[in-house]
Amino acid sequence: MQKIEFGADRLHYPMPCSLVGASVEGRPTYLTVAWFGMANPKPPHVMVAMNKAHYTNAGVKANGTFSVNIPSVELIEKVDYCGLVSGRKVDKSGVFETFYGKLKTAPMIQECAFNAECRLVQTVDLPMEEIFIGEIVGTYCEERYLSNGIPDMRKINPLLLNMSQKMYAVLGPDVAPAWGAGKKLMK
Repeated sequence: MQKIEFGADRLHYPMPCSLVGASVEGRPTYLTVAWFGMANPKPPHVMVAMNKAHYTNAGVKANGTFSVNIPSVELIEKVDYCGLVSGRKVDKSGVFETFYGKLKTAPMIQECAFNAECRLVQTVDLPMEEIFIGEIVGTYCEERYLSNGIPDMRKINPLLLNMSQKMYAVLGPDVAPAWGAGKKLMK
């Protein structure tokens, strides 16, 4: 089967959506971010890539803290809104109910299904983006989103961003067990 080259462009795969929270000039602000992921297992670290022009970046750098909040599909309008408007021009502090954890300076969203509170440990400077690497110091989840004591992605029903098609999506069905599906190929 012939492959079609797309050139050096952004990857075309669905990415989970988050809302990154930071305190800027004493008030919480939230930015929709799909470029994030785990960076280290122990101690747990997460990385988020944010364009240098974003207002939220100043709060991450000033306080040395940020949050990663995972919204459910029910929050789609608010998630999209937080990516459409800049906290520099619009006060987004009233869009969600804010709570704080151990760090006291990383605003988190009560309405989001899952929250991670992070201490900034490193900033990577790229031509257009800043990658913030944070150590996760606390995670929070409502009991209704748990199965067997752990967060359940089916119950959370997170949003995915299909960037190439400019569309939001949700998870499909489970297809196979991780660390198990390939065992039959092992010799």
